[in-house]
Amino acid sequence: MIKTPQHSFGDAHPVTGTVFPDPAPTWARSLQRLGTHLSQDAFGGPRPWRLSTLINLQKGGTWLFVLGLMVACGNWGLAAWTYLALHGTYGLCWLIKHAAFPDQRWNVRVTWGGGLIAFAAVLGPYWLAPVLVVTPLLGPRPEPAAWLIGTAVAIHTLGLALMMSADAQKHALLSQRPGLITTGLYARVRHPNYLGEMLLYAAYALLARHWGPWLVLACVWSGLFLPNMLVMEERLSRHPGWREYKARTGFLFPRLRVARLQRIQP
Repeated sequence: MIKTPQHSFGDAHPVTGTVFPDPAPTWARSLQRLGTHLSQDAFGGPRPWRLSTLINLQKGGTWLFVLGLMVACGNWGLAAWTYLALHGTYGLCWLIKHAAFPDQRWNVRVTWGGGLIAFAAVLGPYWLAPVLVVTPLLGPRPEPAAWLIGTAVAIHTLGLALMMSADAQKHALLSQRPGLITTGLYARVRHPNYLGEMLLYAAYALLARHWGPWLVLACVWSGLFLPNMLVMEERLSRHPGWREYKARTGFLFPRLRVARLQRIQP
């Protein structure tokens, strides 16, 4: 009897060159499909807007929302101005990014119900942090300590740099040659753009000094970001070289020490 060689996911067949995909967990695929359906196809009917339009309105309009809260509440304190500067700047940078190197995933047209769910479930809850920072909802509070503001500014700066540069690199390379990106910011971590986005919103939650924004982020990160990253890795694993690339990189945080690859014996 001839034994059939065994292969790991992400390996290429030695004769045909066929790459064995690294499947995402079933729960991740299910959540990703559910999220796509709810945000794009919910309740059916006409598709009057693009998902990118909703995202751009929320992110790009955040500075107006925060400034409006400051005017309405008469809050011109340090925390409010700091929040406006950070989150407002991020929104403007997002619009610049969309104009210069748009993410085609957001250009899909969505139903009325899908757009409303996308805003109510993800985009809208992001504004809980500025509501807590600017309004008197939590009662009188002292201004945040200098170390907390400094930490938030540092995390935000790093996150913005990661998100913008990672997306710019991905757009530039994939427009020239589809496939794995294994250089630059992607040389030691597989999802630097997600890491940057998470650092940005962690800075806003830190300024809020309340568990509410952290709960929102935990739901978004575990229910949306994580499934998307895992399903993305399933697609990427079809490219030759995936196994070696995965072994030397971290999932979300950079891997500084490269693991040694063990040969798989047939």
